[in-house]
Amino acid sequence: MNKKLIALDLDGTTLNNRSEISVRTQNVLTTLRNAGHLVSIVTGRPYRNSKQFYTQLGMETPMVNFNGALCHLPDQLNWESQYHKTLDREIALDMLTLKKELDIHLIAAELRDTVFADNYFVPYSDFFPEGKKGASKLTSSSLKEDPTAVCVFTDKENQAYIIEKISARYGDSVEIRTWGGQTPCLEIVAAGVQKALGVERIAQVYGINQKDIIAFGDEDNDYEMIQYAGHGVVMKNGIDSLKQISNDVTEKTNNEEGLAHYLENYFKLV
Repeated sequence: MNKKLIALDLDGTTLNNRSEISVRTQNVLTTLRNAGHLVSIVTGRPYRNSKQFYTQLGMETPMVNFNGALCHLPDQLNWESQYHKTLDREIALDMLTLKKELDIHLIAAELRDTVFADNYFVPYSDFFPEGKKGASKLTSSSLKEDPTAVCVFTDKENQAYIIEKISARYGDSVEIRTWGGQTPCLEIVAAGVQKALGVERIAQVYGINQKDIIAFGDEDNDYEMIQYAGHGVVMKNGIDSLKQISNDVTEKTNNEEGLAHYLENYFKLV
């Protein structure tokens, strides 16, 4: 079997519903890495609250954060193949006005390693991994540079309406993606940003052919990655529109170790 690049979404895919990587999943991924395959995390999450999974898996490969806005090698700050695409600061600040007219719990402007939030609503347990002291108040005076992304947390039933409002306001200057598994997030990034950009960059660096890319996802923000991969796999718990363009669907959900089960069978580990 050719060397594969295995691109992994986190929430709703690699993580269970408690936002954990199971021992079984960790062991399967370690076995595949030891066999010479590349395993990379490709997530909508910022690095600040996904690095614990990178560390847990003992990874040394590039990582994609913010739905493709950042592709980097965490242990090499000056990695020559990294890229970082940012969102206009004025858009980020203007979005604060949306909260006055829409039912939004939290707006957070994410920089590469820091976060500015308009309040301290906690959408999921490790959103503020260092506690509230790890975040700054989001204001026009505190946000000095263009952020990587803006995250908007609201109830799931409000998402479609808020997406419509954001799209009408900013048009083609932004991309809006959803992720978060049990805690849905609307992530706004610069136009053209999507996960496949990061997967393509990693494949180019390591000389992996497109046909040898296996990607796993479950949500709207995984669409281009699943479509781009030579073998795109959607979780049983994934959205129907993603399943329609996939090459395969797992037999089990993320909360049933569906990723580990699929990889064990695909690579004949059991």
